[in-house]
Amino acid sequence: MVFDDIKIPESISDLQLVVVELYKKVQQYEIENKLLREKIRKLTQAIYGRKTEKYMLEEIAEQGILFEEMEAVEEKVDEGEGEEVTVANYSRKKGGRKPLPEDLPREEIILEVKESEKVCGCGSTMVEIGREVMEQLEMTPPQFLVKRYIRRKFACKNCEGLESQGAVVKIAALPEQLIPKSFCTGSLLAYIVTSKFADAIPFYRQEKQFSRYGIELSRSTMCNWLLKVWEKSHVMVEILLEELLSGPLIQADETPFQVLVEEGKQVTSKSYMWVFCGGERGRRIILYKYHRSRRGEVAAGVLKGYQGYVQTDGYSGYGFLEEREGIVHVGCWAHVRRKFTEVLKVIGKNKGDGRAEKALRLIGKLYDIESRAKEEGLSEEDLLAIRQEKSKEVVEEFERFLKENGSRVLPKSLLGEGITYGINQLPRLKHFLEDGIVPLDNNGAENAIRPFVVGRKNWLFSYNEDGASASAFFYSIIETAKANGLEPYKYLRYLFEKLPQAKTKDDYRRLLPQNIDRENFLKAVNTS
Repeated sequence: MVFDDIKIPESISDLQLVVVELYKKVQQYEIENKLLREKIRKLTQAIYGRKTEKYMLEEIAEQGILFEEMEAVEEKVDEGEGEEVTVANYSRKKGGRKPLPEDLPREEIILEVKESEKVCGCGSTMVEIGREVMEQLEMTPPQFLVKRYIRRKFACKNCEGLESQGAVVKIAALPEQLIPKSFCTGSLLAYIVTSKFADAIPFYRQEKQFSRYGIELSRSTMCNWLLKVWEKSHVMVEILLEELLSGPLIQADETPFQVLVEEGKQVTSKSYMWVFCGGERGRRIILYKYHRSRRGEVAAGVLKGYQGYVQTDGYSGYGFLEEREGIVHVGCWAHVRRKFTEVLKVIGKNKGDGRAEKALRLIGKLYDIESRAKEEGLSEEDLLAIRQEKSKEVVEEFERFLKENGSRVLPKSLLGEGITYGINQLPRLKHFLEDGIVPLDNNGAENAIRPFVVGRKNWLFSYNEDGASASAFFYSIIETAKANGLEPYKYLRYLFEKLPQAKTKDDYRRLLPQNIDRENFLKAVNTS
């Protein structure tokens, strides 16, 4: 029998074979269709969806999120934790607004009650029973001061026109300058560097800001200043690396960015900024390193000779860590959680089969245990005991979940990819059960690289490799300063004023944020 040039078998057995083949093809097309639709939803979610990785509660999912497009959310105020104001013999709570810093200078403005209003209705004169204070923050735009060094000169009149053993004219010496023959001071340089690398304000915007105040300072001048500072102080990067490798744990991550002029590379090619976090306990170090490549050999070179824990995401470039003697390669639970969160974002809670939610609940239990331990301020030894008592059984349940479902899902589906990723990472994920110093995730490195990512959105690229390396240096000292509780501008001003006197490696070592003499630092910044 023939229909439109399609030959259909006459026998029932042959027809059955055709039906079976067609059924298999339909099944295959349905699977492919499902995977393609999943990919489309994933791309749509990536472009238009919410970026948060928080696991939304069921009631929030049902209500929906209002005003999702808002760029800022008002901070909630706890009315019960406000500032207490005392008037006479009673007190009351003000709203929960945080008080303004105590170290700011204050101008007191006394507001008086009119004399005519101080007379009570009974005819008696009222007496003062207390005072109520309201504070507002006044701001003055940046103020500029020109430091004029007047160098006194002396000469010997008796030696005029005669040969002499020494100099006939003597002049007072200038203070040592970080950038000689320029009008740049430590405070100005600190302001420029803080604006660029802490506040993500590109040089061309700073140029416009200075111009509004009548200061002509070009972006090329600022760039040259920073390169000269980097050339003077890049030995500090070597010291940061030495001290980073002395710690028991290092976290690593990397992100792409563009460098316009690189020998042998096209303008559109990617370069990378790597970040390594660690150091000794209580002296945290964040080290940025520019490199043209994302290959694992970059991290291998940085970690040469290191012994201890190294925590990373699942990027294959870190695979060499498995072969390094003395290194324990630790996985990241946040990346595993991210895989299952992505399933819910794409498929939705009500359309899934509940397996992604179960995985997230188990991972959530681990984070709850860590959160409670942090709130209680447990030591590393006590934290390890809690992990052995509570977290271990959760990890074992999660492992059973992965193995039970590994063969029940499509490997190329989002859920299948999440389960496969979890199975592959499981040996690395368990290391947090061995030592209280090991965190659950690699968020320390991800948070450390975030300021660079924010800045990259504004300044877009580095011009050449020297500029990229200089940027890595400034990000390193700023983020290390912040990690050690130092305000970036104050630290940079102190650093740039002390750098001209630094001669030896130990001089530079003492100027690093984690090594700084806090007493001398506070005296210097409070008197400047």
